[in-house]
Amino acid sequence: MNTSNTHNQRIAKMIFASVYPMYIEKVEKKGRTKKELHQVIEWLTGFDTKKLQELIKEKVTFETFFERAKLNPNARFITGVICGYRIEKIENPLTQKARYLDKLVDELAKGRKIEKILRK
Repeated sequence: MNTSNTHNQRIAKMIFASVYPMYIEKVEKKGRTKKELHQVIEWLTGFDTKKLQELIKEKVTFETFFERAKLNPNARFITGVICGYRIEKIENPLTQKARYLDKLVDELAKGRKIEKILRK
């Protein structure tokens, strides 16, 4: 699926630290924990809690965040619709990675078991 260049650039320039509190709020509101959120983020990106906090403090963009990430090879098994886009059909690699993260956060908030979220 094609996303517009404007859409892709907006995601690329978005500051991860500005979205991160929304991820926490979303999962905690549904009874999940920050620790579980970090587990999901680490699975996808390879960033442990310490590295994640460094990136937040540095105020990196999503572009930089995913450039530095070591994406889990099983991320390709993340499928479905998020924000109106079918993830597996998103052509822009950065936008697809950002939507992978959104999908994992959604699954966590919806109560899906960690073992299923982490697609091992």
